[in-house]
Amino acid sequence: MKITDFCLVFIVIFFPVFLIMGYHVQDQRNVRFTELKYVTALRTAVQDAGSMLNVNERQEFESGYGSAKFFKADKELALDTFYHTLYANLGIEEDAAAQQALDRYIPAVVVIDYDGYWVYAEEEYKGADGMAYAKHLWLPKKPYSYSDRAGNMVHFTLDNVVEAYQAGSGTWIRGLQRELGPTSSIPLLQDRIRYEQVRRTTIVQAIEDDLANVINRHNEKAVRNGASYLFTLPLISQEEWNNSIDDIGILAFIQGIPIGEQALNNYALGSGRLVRSNVIKAGVDHRTGIRYYSRDDCADDLDAAETFTSPKEAAANGYFEKPCTRAFDP
Repeated sequence: MKITDFCLVFIVIFFPVFLIMGYHVQDQRNVRFTELKYVTALRTAVQDAGSMLNVNERQEFESGYGSAKFFKADKELALDTFYHTLYANLGIEEDAAAQQALDRYIPAVVVIDYDGYWVYAEEEYKGADGMAYAKHLWLPKKPYSYSDRAGNMVHFTLDNVVEAYQAGSGTWIRGLQRELGPTSSIPLLQDRIRYEQVRRTTIVQAIEDDLANVINRHNEKAVRNGASYLFTLPLISQEEWNNSIDDIGILAFIQGIPIGEQALNNYALGSGRLVRSNVIKAGVDHRTGIRYYSRDDCADDLDAAETFTSPKEAAANGYFEKPCTRAFDP
């Protein structure tokens, strides 16, 4: 048999294999691209929504009034921002049918507030005609509550502020844990380390339990509607939980979207933390006459004439950096 015959036999046998492998590789690329598109859209939407949580129209609802972490979280604005960004990044902001279809794959959205949390999920209700309908809505706000065997009840917040019911005296107390501990009859408030451990565990467990219930109900409705995908609560690492319960934030899930032979299952966490930039003051050092810039808390020796938002901006305007010898928190 000539070598050309061997080549023909090789081509006949292996060409279909190479062709199938090429199709498979291309399909995998398409799957990865589609998955990346949805995951990126979800994370961007949650980040935008998180930044809206601390937008308030009234000054008393902003941080700094008793707690650096206290905000009146604007859940409605955050939710609107979440969906607007999600739809826009997926190119369906003008397609109501596509939006409705996508909503079926979002079993829950959670807003983590300073003293409790809300869950936004699909709930069933009966209309005026007696028929059963389903609609996404906010469930009642749940506090971060803990109770012990003696009947004492503790309502946690995202920081050290606590409200507690003392069963022995039948009284409510509110304040910082370190201040209430010495005089309180509640053992948990008297142990700072245990208090912090229980506080974090209680917040995480409460949200996880509520989410599990919501997703289970979502599964029941999905099965009745003929869906074959089983919605589950993803395993969120302790590190991510620790980050999420340090400040107000938003948590969203997207599950069950068919991508190739798989189904997308992902979530995203967004924080509403405000990052305050340090004020840069610039002026003339009254002892040397040199033009310096420095942080606000290190500018006592300067006759401040201007303020800037960054050292680079101050330097561009002819000021030199003044060393700060005062100890400060980064």
